[in-house]
Amino acid sequence: LLYIHDETLVCFLYFPDPDDYQPPIWKSYLYQLQQEAPRPKRITCPQEVSASVNVKKFHGMISREYADELLADKEGSYLIRESQRQPGTHTLALSFGHQTLNYRLFYDGKHFVGEKRFESVHDLVTDALITLYIETKAAEYIAKMTTNPIYEHLGYTSLLKDKMVHRLSRGRTEPRRVTFQSDDRVSLSISSPVVRRSALKDTPEKLSSYEKIHNFKVHTFRGPHWCEYCANFMWGLIAQGVRCSDCGLNVHKQCSKLVPSDCQPDLRRIKKVYSCDLTTLVKAHNTTRPMVVDMCIREIELRGMKSEGLYRVSGFSEHIEDVRLAFDRDGEKADISGSAYADINIIAGALKLYLRDLPIPVITFDLYSKFIQAAKLPNAESRLEAIHEGLLQLPPAHYETLRYLMAHLKRVTTFEKYNLMNAENLGIVFGPTLMQPPEQNALTTLNDMRQQKLVVQLMIEHEDVLF
Repeated sequence: LLYIHDETLVCFLYFPDPDDYQPPIWKSYLYQLQQEAPRPKRITCPQEVSASVNVKKFHGMISREYADELLADKEGSYLIRESQRQPGTHTLALSFGHQTLNYRLFYDGKHFVGEKRFESVHDLVTDALITLYIETKAAEYIAKMTTNPIYEHLGYTSLLKDKMVHRLSRGRTEPRRVTFQSDDRVSLSISSPVVRRSALKDTPEKLSSYEKIHNFKVHTFRGPHWCEYCANFMWGLIAQGVRCSDCGLNVHKQCSKLVPSDCQPDLRRIKKVYSCDLTTLVKAHNTTRPMVVDMCIREIELRGMKSEGLYRVSGFSEHIEDVRLAFDRDGEKADISGSAYADINIIAGALKLYLRDLPIPVITFDLYSKFIQAAKLPNAESRLEAIHEGLLQLPPAHYETLRYLMAHLKRVTTFEKYNLMNAENLGIVFGPTLMQPPEQNALTTLNDMRQQKLVVQLMIEHEDVLF
């Protein structure tokens, strides 16, 4: 519901529980300025000019002075001329603020003078006049508009955040450090950061929240839109602001830098499961780990732990692709049972493909070198300590996924008599799957393979210590 009250545009958004929400007051000052901005008026050429730009507003090669005369005292008027300084190039001459502004005009299927691209020169000029007018009239206002944001005060924002933290926290573990209790009577304090946590396996875990940055992309809004961070109007004809492609939050480009990392993805916006950011996926589905990891591991432990060469033997690539499509299409309802895929190597291959295709690996790009350097340490205890410190820095969703996977792989090794897979073999398989250098350099990957294998091997062997 929109209405004007005391020259302020008020927007009411309705939610199931009105007690939890206070409607923001959208600020109308910039909207009013856009309405006041000069309208474009093209100056047509009185005679036909042969040119590559086949439009009536093209005036051929005329001087700046003559262009000034044609545009004089006609606010918002514009024409296109061929540059005298650079023949073959075109200049957009625009009258604004009692002066002529000249811009180099480009065309690549659309018209542009900067980042924005327009279907017509008329639209380009319309947008330019709006921007020039608002930034001239309200420069000080725009500079200060982020100082008193409404974002943290919106009832639906805090309510959503509280609900999501509560739902996501169930059953989730948090990385632990040095001190723990083995029972109710004895407290053990270990000097090393790496401590044995097996005594804590059945005790309640401290809860933690998943943070996720917004995935902002430039967006063109149809009709008036207001920034959901500062409550000010998003001006312009196209590309007025940015929208989070995961949760739909709409803000100014400058405001996007100030929005906290509290994105709660909307499941309707998540188009696929594979190749989707790990944190985005688990927040969208309100789970602690990706469904692919849980479902594939559950199926493998149900019927594949004794399969010779588990994770090392490849399944048919066409069938693995079928599993991927099933998850992308059906999500947690995907059928990966034995009746659908009798060969367990297909499910194992689908799990490896999911982990390999993550846009940010389970061991993130920014921590890659830390883990590689840890594997190079000569002292065994120092290696474990360094790996442990790296694990503590992983994003919560990445940590939980890795913890769950390593516990599973540890169980796989207990069936080595049948599947012939030990921690070293699994390290070779999962090293380059879980760890990838940020520069995606083939030589770097080749040189780091030994360290990648060792990191995963140690995490499997010391899973009860490191996690």
